[in-house]
Amino acid sequence: MIDTKLITFITVAKTKNLTRAAELLNLTQPAVSQHIKALEEYYEVKLLLKQPKQMALTEEGEILYKRAIELNRISKKLKNELGNKSKISKRYDVGATLTIGGYVLPELIGRYREIHENREIILYVENTEKIMKKLFDGDICLGVVEGPFDKTKVKYRKMRNDELVLAVSEKHPFASRDAVSIEEVLESNLILREEGSGTRKVFENKLGEEGYALDKIYMEIGDITAVISLVESNLGCTVISKEALGSSLLSKKIKVVPIEGFKIMREFNFVYLDESCEAFVDDFCEFCMEE
Repeated sequence: MIDTKLITFITVAKTKNLTRAAELLNLTQPAVSQHIKALEEYYEVKLLLKQPKQMALTEEGEILYKRAIELNRISKKLKNELGNKSKISKRYDVGATLTIGGYVLPELIGRYREIHENREIILYVENTEKIMKKLFDGDICLGVVEGPFDKTKVKYRKMRNDELVLAVSEKHPFASRDAVSIEEVLESNLILREEGSGTRKVFENKLGEEGYALDKIYMEIGDITAVISLVESNLGCTVISKEALGSSLLSKKIKVVPIEGFKIMREFNFVYLDESCEAFVDDFCEFCMEE
């Protein structure tokens, strides 16, 4: 457990607002201010600068924030290690992005648990941005992501390839076509995932590589199931992982239509940090790739 004043500082640094930090920590604002003052007196530096709209970190504050995050992650890892050491049943927290967490990992985790009955895997499902944040904050020991990430900051292993496809309702005008152009797709009622989504980022990157921009979006949805339901109801089309369309393709509620000269491939990757549950990470990654 790290000093509670450092937890307060981390929260203030993230929110850049004393009142908001106090609400999240269930403290009074004077208590939050006192914690910051105590840290400044101990380290003999100024940590925060008051600005018109929000707080800002000084250079010294940036250094402390980086180190405090590291300390907090190590503290969480230590708690998990010590807890697992003394228990017969071991707990591991894993994060996955929505496509992987909703359509790929559940079955794999189920089969893994059949072999390792004393290993409990808690799965958190968020978009790529939030999963990476959980990893760096020490809330998970392993992430499985579908979007781009900074490969210089983590260790990673490729799980497998995935393809993004154009999905439309059987009643959509595109459904009777052998293929459509990317220009037609961009002018249609596109229903896409929210900012921070790996699927959305991969699609935007591919558009940029080909000289296009995503200027118009009909709807932004944070839930894959909702996106698929809207497409099935013929309220628009979407670019989505083929993995997520299994039952909809079988029932013929959705059809995949090729985009002329536009193939969108991406990777599913395991991401982890050097100190993160090495034995479990190695074993689970190998199991998933073999399966």
